[in-house]
Amino acid sequence: MSNQKGFRIWLARIVLTLFAVIILLPMVQTFLYSFSSIPEMQGLMDTRGKRTEETWMDLHLSPHKISLGQYEQVLVKDEEILRFFTNSVVYAVAILLGQAFVVPAMAFGLSKFKFRGRETLFFMIVMLMLLPFQVTMVPNVLTLRFMGLLDTAWAVILPMLFAPFFIFLIRQFMISLPDELLEASSIDGAGPFRSFLWIVLPVCRPVLGAAAALSFAESWNLVEQPLTYLSKSETLMPLSTRFNQMMAGNQGYEFAGAALYILPALLIYLFFQEDILAGIQLTEMK
Repeated sequence: MSNQKGFRIWLARIVLTLFAVIILLPMVQTFLYSFSSIPEMQGLMDTRGKRTEETWMDLHLSPHKISLGQYEQVLVKDEEILRFFTNSVVYAVAILLGQAFVVPAMAFGLSKFKFRGRETLFFMIVMLMLLPFQVTMVPNVLTLRFMGLLDTAWAVILPMLFAPFFIFLIRQFMISLPDELLEASSIDGAGPFRSFLWIVLPVCRPVLGAAAALSFAESWNLVEQPLTYLSKSETLMPLSTRFNQMMAGNQGYEFAGAALYILPALLIYLFFQEDILAGIQLTEMK
């Protein structure tokens, strides 16, 4: 019986490893190709669409000659890509900081304060979480136009500050915190605000880390929102909306741009990896 169990474990490991290799291979190739010279990449990309059904596009896992030419082009010579990359950083950081003030406070209020209409408000948040962007797009555009914020950076940032999914995620964690914890802090003289800062937030660190990582990934990969809210402001577009134009021209440094685009999200995930796993697991348990 133990031999059977051991065989199943090893078989599962082999299958999962194969799946991991298949999933990670495009990312690894992207980073490796980013160290190829620009002429080499242009020659490789020129073969697209020129192969028959019997032949395959020439692929190689490593560059023939290591070069930093693509990164020099992206970071030094091509100011447009660097500007779009900077826009992505500004949007991601601004949205993350704004949500850090709004989302935990709303989740705390919906989980630990009793007031008339609380359940109705929470139901509306859940409904907003389930609605796709296409449904809320028109009301958002009309509201932003009324406020005079359309075609400005605030048009992308402000609607993202109210994040129904992260409010739901954190609220589900906070609602199971024992009320005795807050009652003990109130006996010691701490009001709701101090209890929120010094007791609730530290206890909720895993789920907050998970929400922060997922929020960064969402705001870093914005496409529909900028294309809708910034239709007349091309210079404010994030890098996520520019890859089609980059790939269409075969400029030879698309892989360096893609590698730089992937790197921040990858680092954020690695930094918050334990919090993501712990936060999601604890939320499901509760």
